[in-house]
Amino acid sequence: MEIRVLRYFLTVVREESITKAAEVLHITQPTLSRQLAQMEEEIGVKLFDRGTRKIKLTNEGILLRRRAEEILQLVDKTEKELVEQEEQVEGKISIGCGEIASVQLLPELFRNFHQKHPRVTFDIFTATADLVKEQMDKGLLDLGLLLEPIDMEKYDFIRMDMKEKWVVLMPPNDPLAEKEFITASDLSELPLILPRRMQVQNELASWFGDYYKNLNILFTSNLSTNGAVMVNQGLAYSLVIEGAVPFWDSSKVSYRPLYPELWATSVLAWKRGQPFSLAATKFIEFSKCFLGMGSV
Repeated sequence: MEIRVLRYFLTVVREESITKAAEVLHITQPTLSRQLAQMEEEIGVKLFDRGTRKIKLTNEGILLRRRAEEILQLVDKTEKELVEQEEQVEGKISIGCGEIASVQLLPELFRNFHQKHPRVTFDIFTATADLVKEQMDKGLLDLGLLLEPIDMEKYDFIRMDMKEKWVVLMPPNDPLAEKEFITASDLSELPLILPRRMQVQNELASWFGDYYKNLNILFTSNLSTNGAVMVNQGLAYSLVIEGAVPFWDSSKVSYRPLYPELWATSVLAWKRGQPFSLAATKFIEFSKCFLGMGSV
C-alpha cells in the first residue's frame, strides 16, 4: 500500500466525491477510481459504499481512515525531522501531558531551552497518561508528562520534583465546601465521578478502603475539566488531581483536599531506544540537566 494512494484515499473521504477529489489532486477521475479499486483489491476489503450522491465509508473504510491519518502524520513528522537533522537545531517538539500540577514546571524549562535554541517550537497534547503513552509508542509524541502509577518498563524518565495532590470538586455553595478536608466517610453515599484510568482507580480504592465496594460511582472521566462541568451543575462530586484546578473560576467550582491526604508523583518520559529528531534529543539532554536529575 503506497503512501501516495493513502493520501488519495483520505482526499476522497474528505471531499465525499471521487470527482471533487480528482480535481483537488489534479488527476483524472478514471485514474483516481482505478487507484482506489486497486487498493481495495490489494487489501481484500470494500472501503466505500458508492451512493448516487456521496461516497460513504464501510466499517473497514472507517478503520483505514483512522490508521491512514496516523500513518501520514507519522510520515510527515519523520520527513520533517530528517530535513531538520541537516540544519541547525530547529523543529517542533511534541509533548503530551495531563492536567497535573507538574505542568507548572514546564514553562521555565521551555523558556530556557528556547533561549538556547530559538528556532525550536513546542506542541502540547493534553490527555491521560495512557493515551499519551499510546501516542508515544506510535511515534506521534516525543515526550510525555505522565501521572503515576504507570508501567514505565519501556521508557526512560525524570521524576518531577512536585507532588500531585488529590482533591474533591464540589459546587461553591455545597455543604462539603464548608469543610477543611474530605474523608472517605463524607463521600460514601454521594454520587461520584472517578478517573477513567484503572491504575488510578486502584489507588483511590485503597484510600476508600471498605467504603469502596458500595460507592455510588455515577460515571468516569478521562480529564477533570469536563467532570467539573458536571460538578458545577450538581450532578456529582469529582475526585481529581489538583493540577489545573487553582486556575479555574472559583465561583463555579470549589475543591477540598482528601484526608488522610493522598498524593501522587509524575514523570517526564520518553521511549527507550527510539530515534528522535535532533531538537528532541537536545531537549531531553537539556531537561536532564535543567531538572537536576538523571534518567532512571
